[in-house]
Amino acid sequence: MSTSVPQEFDDTYRVHKFLQRSLKTLILLFACIVAFIIRFFSVVKYESIIHEFDPYFQYRASQYFIKNGMYDFHNWFDERTWYPIGRIVGPTVYPGLMWSAAAVYYFMEFIGFPVDVRNACMIVSPLWASFTVLITYKIVKAVWSKGAGLIAAMMIAVIPGYMSRSVAGSFDNECISIFALLLTFYFWIRSVQTGNLFYSVATALSYFYMASAWGGYVFIINLIPLYVLVMIVFGRYSDRLFAAYTTFYILGILLSMQIQFVSFMPVQSGEHLASFGMFGFCTVIEAVLFFYRLLTKEEFSRAIRVVIAVFVVVAAVALAVASYSGYITPWTGRFYNLLHPTYAKSHIPIIASVSEHQPTAWPHFFFDLHLTSIIFPAGIWFIFAKLKNQRSIVNVGTSKQALAEEAEVNAERRRNDGLFFILVYGLASLYFSGVMVRLMLVLAPVACIICAIALDKVSQNLFTVVTEQFTALKIGVMSKIAAHEEKKASSNKDKPKSLVSKEVIVSIVALATIVILLLIYGAHCLWAASTAYSSPSIVMAWYRQDGSVVMIDDFREAYSWLRHNTDVNARVMSWWDYGYQLTAVANRTVLVDNNTWNNSHIATVGTAMSSTEEDAYPILRMLDVDYILVVFGGMSGFSGDDINKFLWMVRIGGGVFPRIKEKDYLSKRGEYRVDREAGPAFLTSLMYSMCYYDFGKIQTMSQRPAGFDVLRGVEIGRKDISFKHLEEAYTSDRWIIRIYKVKKDESF
Repeated sequence: MSTSVPQEFDDTYRVHKFLQRSLKTLILLFACIVAFIIRFFSVVKYESIIHEFDPYFQYRASQYFIKNGMYDFHNWFDERTWYPIGRIVGPTVYPGLMWSAAAVYYFMEFIGFPVDVRNACMIVSPLWASFTVLITYKIVKAVWSKGAGLIAAMMIAVIPGYMSRSVAGSFDNECISIFALLLTFYFWIRSVQTGNLFYSVATALSYFYMASAWGGYVFIINLIPLYVLVMIVFGRYSDRLFAAYTTFYILGILLSMQIQFVSFMPVQSGEHLASFGMFGFCTVIEAVLFFYRLLTKEEFSRAIRVVIAVFVVVAAVALAVASYSGYITPWTGRFYNLLHPTYAKSHIPIIASVSEHQPTAWPHFFFDLHLTSIIFPAGIWFIFAKLKNQRSIVNVGTSKQALAEEAEVNAERRRNDGLFFILVYGLASLYFSGVMVRLMLVLAPVACIICAIALDKVSQNLFTVVTEQFTALKIGVMSKIAAHEEKKASSNKDKPKSLVSKEVIVSIVALATIVILLLIYGAHCLWAASTAYSSPSIVMAWYRQDGSVVMIDDFREAYSWLRHNTDVNARVMSWWDYGYQLTAVANRTVLVDNNTWNNSHIATVGTAMSSTEEDAYPILRMLDVDYILVVFGGMSGFSGDDINKFLWMVRIGGGVFPRIKEKDYLSKRGEYRVDREAGPAFLTSLMYSMCYYDFGKIQTMSQRPAGFDVLRGVEIGRKDISFKHLEEAYTSDRWIIRIYKVKKDESF
């Protein structure tokens, strides 16, 4: 006999589902809007400005791409950089960022709201951050619940660890790559959960976009094989996993090879070897399973020994031959540095000199992750607990109850396969973020995901306690009221009592604490967005004691002077940090820039800076240098000046030219100083002379001698500085930028 659901209950259920979907949509929309708007603090405070150094090349390359088209861009030879070598841009750049900027530019034109290239570049970071919010929700929904997905979406919208590289104006590879990373992981999780080839193909396409956007694609092509290995070790191997991985690997490798910068590295680089090895291992496992179904136990045991032996021998011989012949290239210095944090400092100083390649300090974890860094361990615990308590099929049979139970357990197992990937991703990114501060970007999204899982689990438990207690309390009160009414006529002593249990009070306090912590997290993120990560390096804001703000614009003023007062073909030498800005803003030819692809050329510049004027002049003439730009903070207190970077110039130069020795630039006690105790080679170096020229005549502070360096807090050790082959051409108002013209002695 069939029963029908009353119409009023059906309508109530539909209204409830509609309200639930509407609320979810509003929360996601709000998270996207917050992610977009909060990244425009820099525009409000400093106008539309490209940030830092690398984004200036990306901006200049996007201009060229939009103006000349894709074909010319991928064949572009840039004569303005790395003089006299030049740079072939196509094979040395990840074009995904330029593609994304062009897509925004053309879309804005299509809808009738045209913008210039700079503003299109400014929009990319906030827009892709909104996309990241949506894909984060989808990931958490796939592995845990919708509620946790909404929490993760709100958290990643504002987390400082991701915002640091995605504010408006931070137009660098990472601003789109985190979205590409999570998109790849989402489709990978769905392909493992379902075994659907559509998701596997989507994973490969997302990986192609990631490979076009950032060198961090190597993280994906190593993390996914690691996950497959972990699944095999823990007995979770399945046909779904095999289909997902082999499809992704074949298509992903072929697609990534279409990026000029990647080219044949997926089949020749040691960094990709693990993915290929796992592909072969999965194939062997499938072969073993095939024989297992066909052979008897004795035949299978003999066959499996032969198969494994042949695979091991063939793999070992192939690896040895490929490595010995040079077909497989060794790991790069950056990859070695991830596995051995001190490797770069000992062997590749140019990598160690970059601040974002340094190990992450503990305060940095809390600043960039805040609440998520505290709750992260709890989330890991809940994931372990759920994986450990995964149910097994108890009732075996063909009954409806048994089949329903089997389907439910299989669905849980598939969902947990995706959760297992989140666990592997979280632990791996936690390690790598500790090795290199730049990889905090990779940890931030999974920190939000795991934190959201923990908050959802705790909140659900607390809500369950509260609702159950209040339900029981309501029933108890109603029964007491009924009993009271029966006895009301005979006695007035009995009165209904309603007491809230301690469990309910504790649960309510805990829920309120979670809300307060989330509000504190939001306030910290808002402050980080408005203050810490919204200041472009090319323009600085300094705060006086009275609270007023002084805008320091020395960099752009100096670049403007070069653009308007020097020959269009003039060649400017500086340390590599400023190369991209000089080319993009000043439109002048530079010797080195932030690409850092030619260590010997950078070492030559470092050697010239470290030498005396007489020893440096032949190098300057050999390189056809017209102007030299240095950054100096002794007058203003600007800490990012070339004096503070000078030892890296010495180390990099000394790595190629042995006559440059670091100990010659240190004091007798082995200290790096700028006063009279400074090393004699430092006091006579070209860098010291250019920074402190005429500085000995200036009294920077009252009650201090002339030539007092306010940044380092000492009186300089050499004041009688003069030049034979150089002449001062420009010094900015606060002495932050100093430019010298190289005299042309025809005898050279």
